[in-house]
Amino acid sequence: MSQRIQFAKTGDSSVLELVDVTPQAPGEGEVRIRNKAIGLNFIDIYFRTGLYPAPSLPAGLGTEGAGVVEAVGAGVSHLKEGDRVAYAQGPLGAYAEHHVLPADKVVVLPDGIDFETAAASMLKGLTVQYLLRQTFALRGGETILFHAAAGGVGSIACQWAKALGVKLIGTVSTAEKADIAKANGAWATINYSEENVVERVRELTKGAMCDVVYDSVGKDTWETSLDCLKPRALMVSFGNASGPVDGVNLGILNQKGSLFVTRPSLNGYADARERLELMSNDFFSMIEKGSIKVDIGQRYPLAEAGKAQDAVQSRKTTGSTILIP
Repeated sequence: MSQRIQFAKTGDSSVLELVDVTPQAPGEGEVRIRNKAIGLNFIDIYFRTGLYPAPSLPAGLGTEGAGVVEAVGAGVSHLKEGDRVAYAQGPLGAYAEHHVLPADKVVVLPDGIDFETAAASMLKGLTVQYLLRQTFALRGGETILFHAAAGGVGSIACQWAKALGVKLIGTVSTAEKADIAKANGAWATINYSEENVVERVRELTKGAMCDVVYDSVGKDTWETSLDCLKPRALMVSFGNASGPVDGVNLGILNQKGSLFVTRPSLNGYADARERLELMSNDFFSMIEKGSIKVDIGQRYPLAEAGKAQDAVQSRKTTGSTILIP
């Protein structure tokens, strides 16, 4: 038998339950992985609450983990039993001792990167890769605003931006989180609990404002983010931590300086195995050469997934949070 977290109805963390299941055999093009560590991400909460609908209920949860290939289905040639691997996409169900998913969503983990580091950073690292290297290909010298700069994604973004020679201004909620963002390479921080974000950006940039804003907060920061951009700059809305952005009049982009806006996702970029491997290798190389260090701020047993999600949702965490099966 094997254990997994599932939910039969949407709601708060109390809907999550730990159940015993029989591990599935992988089908054609699939692999079964014995998880050694599991990543926890805000998108998991979106599925639990119903903001993002699960395919059916009861449903597993989570899409990120790292472990060892335990069984290989027909037609899989790039993976074999015993391979150390990591993944960040695929069907829900990573909150489990075993997970079956398409082999094309799985990459081989370099020997120099341990399971906990991979599970804590795979989804976040690939997210930062497409944001900083593809959605807007930063080359160095740009000034950007990155919300939630002390979180899991933000911590990696601060380091990657510094390595690229980019001035990252990070928003945070506390002085402690400001220190974390600065330690990770943020050029400057803004404590939105005490400071006006737009005014502070104007001061820091001497009125020039930002080339790009990366916003994972959503509804609460939409207008603020637009006001931090220079004319013809890019607004990247890639999350909904405060709720989705809706009811937008496109005319506001004209009014605020002929702005551009995009709503990207990892699945829109890592949409083929070849692209996933290129993106993963780019991220892994940043870890291996020491440009990015992954901060695991919290570790919870798999059975305490609900408690872990509550901590993330209340913004009481720093760095990455992982579950250990």
